[in-house]
Amino acid sequence: MLLAIDVGNSHTVLGLFDGELLVEHWRVSTEARRTADEWAVVLHGLIGGSSIIASGQVDGIALCCSVPSVQHEMREMFRRHFGDVAAVIVEPGVKTGVPVRMDNPKEVGSDRIVNALAAVQQYGGPAVVVDFGTATTFDAVSPKGEYVGGAIAPGIDISVEALSRRGAQLHMVELVKPRSVVAKNTTEALRSGIVYGFAGQVDGIVDRMAQELTDDADDVTVVATGGLAPMVVDECETVDVHEPWLTLVGLRLVFQRNA
Repeated sequence: MLLAIDVGNSHTVLGLFDGELLVEHWRVSTEARRTADEWAVVLHGLIGGSSIIASGQVDGIALCCSVPSVQHEMREMFRRHFGDVAAVIVEPGVKTGVPVRMDNPKEVGSDRIVNALAAVQQYGGPAVVVDFGTATTFDAVSPKGEYVGGAIAPGIDISVEALSRRGAQLHMVELVKPRSVVAKNTTEALRSGIVYGFAGQVDGIVDRMAQELTDDADDVTVVATGGLAPMVVDECETVDVHEPWLTLVGLRLVFQRNA
């Protein structure tokens, strides 16, 4: 089985693949100060606690990481605790099959390339991937399957936290769909602004990207992913597919190309 690990700034998502089938998944907080040995305890605990798999059955690991300090500890963990398991870390030099048409390809986060690969393989190009994480990222894939650029906006959690800190009479709220756009109280007003505001942001950016990608914007497949996607994706008019495990699928594809 393949263990796929997507380390984001706020959360780390892990998944186990039996062939092409995702059979188990977990989400834990990303702690930048966690050591290699501590990460090993987390992984062994999750895998050992699964009723589906025993730790000895993991025969491959694929990793993409947005936090350099964590990537260093992960690399050390693989060496010390999974030395007999084939491991692929998505970084410069690793084959992804996605040409990166950027001024400096090394600046592009590995998770964004992995997302582009999964989107192309599953839905074809042109495509736009919207990843709702610490930041909301928009990644554009050409009709030829090339990564041609994107956009980065503040994420939902960051924006809500900033608003509650700077607004004297505002507070943190549970992010659920409001009863209506025109709210009758402060809590509902915050929910309305967050949910419909971010949905409008997504639709606006996606529309502009689609127009730049192809002459027929209807040909562009828009794929939403990320832990915060369920909060707003149903209100986005441009999203065609919600694929919560897109990055894990991309990691499986990269592993197949390199291991």
